[in-house]
Amino acid sequence: MKKITFIFVFLFSILAMSQNPYITITVAQDESGQFTSIQKAINSLRDLGPGEALIKIKSGIYKEKIVIPSSKHQITLEGENKETTIITNDDYSGKLNPATNEKLTTFDSYTVLIVGDDIKISNLTIQNTWCNKGQAVSLHVEGDRFVMRDSKLLGCQDTLYTAKDNSRQYYENCYIEGTTDFIFGQATAVFKNCEIRSLSDSYITASATSKENEFGFVFFDCHLTAKEGVSKVFLGRPWRPFAKTVFLNTTMGNHILPEGWNPWKGDKMFPEKEKTTLYAEFGSKGEGANPDKRVEWSHQLSKKEIKKYTIENIFKKTTSWNPSK
Repeated sequence: MKKITFIFVFLFSILAMSQNPYITITVAQDESGQFTSIQKAINSLRDLGPGEALIKIKSGIYKEKIVIPSSKHQITLEGENKETTIITNDDYSGKLNPATNEKLTTFDSYTVLIVGDDIKISNLTIQNTWCNKGQAVSLHVEGDRFVMRDSKLLGCQDTLYTAKDNSRQYYENCYIEGTTDFIFGQATAVFKNCEIRSLSDSYITASATSKENEFGFVFFDCHLTAKEGVSKVFLGRPWRPFAKTVFLNTTMGNHILPEGWNPWKGDKMFPEKEKTTLYAEFGSKGEGANPDKRVEWSHQLSKKEIKKYTIENIFKKTTSWNPSK
């Protein structure tokens, strides 16, 4: 009996250890933690570490340009409070980079870049303060199995870049704002119970899903809102020919145009993208829900068709992953 009890306690201890971070670091501007810089805290972690590393970030405004490289994985950035824990920068496409004497592009204008796999962010605000003068990314994600919860993404054009065909990303209880194409990219990304706020008359999404990927952007139970005076917003336009964007049980304000979707005419390299895109809805609610007036090349899904839209099935690729559990 004692032997069985010992084995049980041993196995329980191993399980507990596997669920706890192998290291916890605190970042605080008042020097009460190990670091005052988030990037320095990330740099201090062992490459390809043995388990989850937890970085707790105390309230403050951190003006940093942060990179989590591919050699750093299983990192959680946990803010003290999303309203008071803010990572901010103001780079933009066309800005001169003094380090290289070359102009930045959209893809390196980010405030935070995630390349490593299994990164989690919670209770944080990530912001790019450059607005109305071109592309300026707040969050750029390339890594696989990325999770963001209870956080805010602030910016204008191109706020969130969901990069890479093989990247799976999950956003829950988040607030995301912007002007034009402020959720864009190639990744398979799920947005659950998020507020998506338009700051100008323009487009919310610009998906670039590959032909091989069955799912692109999927919105569950989200709320589409708008700044006062904004009244002409499209749900999306296709950045590339096989763009896939689906809104399920989403509440849409009256700023959403009746036609809903835009074909992005005038793209000479990729003409007639509306013939190959998948733009669809099910159970849209609110003044912006106009199923009978949507463009003819979009879809209103049936109850049978939405059965495949489960978190587990959407993220099922070479390996299974269900971050909602």
